[in-house]
Amino acid sequence: MRDFADLYAELDATTSTRDKVAALRRYFARATAADAAWAVYFLSGGRPRRVVGTAQLKTWACEAAGIDDWLFEECYQSVGDLAETIALILPPPKTAIELGLAQWMDQRLLPLREAPPEVQRERLRQWWNELDTPGRFLLGKLIGGGFRVGVSRLLVTRALAEQAGLPPEIIAQRLMGFATTGRAASAPPDAAQFEALVSPAIDARQDAGQPYPFFLAHPLETPVEAMDEVLGPVTDWQAEWKYDGIRVQVVRRAGDVWIWSRGEELVTDRFPEVVEAARAWPEGTVIDGELVVWKDGRPAAFALLQQRIGRKTLGRRVLAEVPVALIAYDLLEWEGRDLRKASQAMRRLQLEALAARLGSRSDGTATLNLSPLVEAADWAGLARLREGSRARGVEGLMLKQREARYGTGRTKSEGVWWKWKTDPLSVDAVLIYAQRGHGRRASLYTDYTFAVWNRPPRDADEAQAVVEAIARREPAQPGALQLVAFAKAYSGLSDEEFRRIDAVIRRTTLERFGPVHSVRPSLVFELGFEGLNRSTRHKSGIAVRFPRMLRIRDDKPLHEADCLASLEALLP
Repeated sequence: MRDFADLYAELDATTSTRDKVAALRRYFARATAADAAWAVYFLSGGRPRRVVGTAQLKTWACEAAGIDDWLFEECYQSVGDLAETIALILPPPKTAIELGLAQWMDQRLLPLREAPPEVQRERLRQWWNELDTPGRFLLGKLIGGGFRVGVSRLLVTRALAEQAGLPPEIIAQRLMGFATTGRAASAPPDAAQFEALVSPAIDARQDAGQPYPFFLAHPLETPVEAMDEVLGPVTDWQAEWKYDGIRVQVVRRAGDVWIWSRGEELVTDRFPEVVEAARAWPEGTVIDGELVVWKDGRPAAFALLQQRIGRKTLGRRVLAEVPVALIAYDLLEWEGRDLRKASQAMRRLQLEALAARLGSRSDGTATLNLSPLVEAADWAGLARLREGSRARGVEGLMLKQREARYGTGRTKSEGVWWKWKTDPLSVDAVLIYAQRGHGRRASLYTDYTFAVWNRPPRDADEAQAVVEAIARREPAQPGALQLVAFAKAYSGLSDEEFRRIDAVIRRTTLERFGPVHSVRPSLVFELGFEGLNRSTRHKSGIAVRFPRMLRIRDDKPLHEADCLASLEALLP
């Protein structure tokens, strides 16, 4: 545990890629195989389920530290991280027991989930008494289910490859599924899994259902007029629509079917109709594609797919009302043969041959739905087609180099894929609430809530009257002009801009609601987002997808910020 806590601190203390890889290599060189297996699980994205609730953790930590709740809350607001706050307020440890990470997970933390609260309380107090501050901090992250560390999957892959003396693509292949959500409870990582991960035997796939690493696209920001110079002729590229669904690999091997999301979650049981269709595929077939809700001959909004995913049970009514289809992008394996080293054009031809072999259903629709190719004489023509993306229910275009092989992650060494998305939807909104950030932003107010007017203000004076009423803590009157919260955002600004806004928030705070500060409305921001839908869960009646701050609108007065009608006009 101490070794892993030290590694966590090392990784958190540097932004240097070289230093992070070196720290990882040192850890893997000295760790036992069992400890290393758990470390790889966490570092490659695995997250433990929350063992103890936040309220209980706070209460028990206050008891152990002998402080009142109000003092804990003040410390928490200053530090900005629950696990770090607990680690700092506890008295020095009285004993020291050295256990490895695997022992902590297998013998202590996993069994703790099933223990009654009084047992959890006593065990936590015992463990806090055994650990120093870094160890307590790590324990808090593992218990609270909030383990995150500033290291990418690519760096973990690179460090393991260097340590084992293996090609990175072999390690990347073996890591697929290693950190599957829920795996830690049902099949905990163990020494045998780590030894297989770094084994010198070049056997990339360890079980029948294992997918391949996903090939990811880079965002394209090149102006249309420069694309011939930067990308070459349009004929060198395969263009397809960029669907807004769940990127998956569907694996058909050993008489069974597995569906893996890009996040390496096994989601087979959520899409029985896709499983049934895939059973008709030849053995040894792996297809990369997108799961979308398909209704009335076109893709439906992503929010509908989210609703289905959130269902605990999938009855006939849900399957009928929210039908999901697989849009096939790529063929990665055919009759057990890995096709990733073949060119994009060759893989497409093989995918089309498979679709033709599978034929059509009784209603005339294709058994395997291929992502249609989008063709134009030049880049300008392709750009014109892209302008109609939203009307088609898609996000833009994917551009795939015809000679590209299927790479691992977001790389350019095997060829290139670009995502050429439409410009984001945007509105001008007013900042009304703020909260401190986390990690290195814990001392700044960087998490914001934004509002729009319920109707257009008549003039600046009417808008200012609303601001003065908010400052006096007067509740909004029914039917009167008011600001309606509709989105939260915490990304898009530079560090300098965040510091500037933080200073404004501190000067204009009106009230505190725990960690949230209400502020006097004075700042307008342009917010961008990928899409929006009606929602009964939001006061505004509208939910936006992937909101982010595009810029601070110093040029726009409050009364010129957008209103609810502006959002409703953007609804699909």
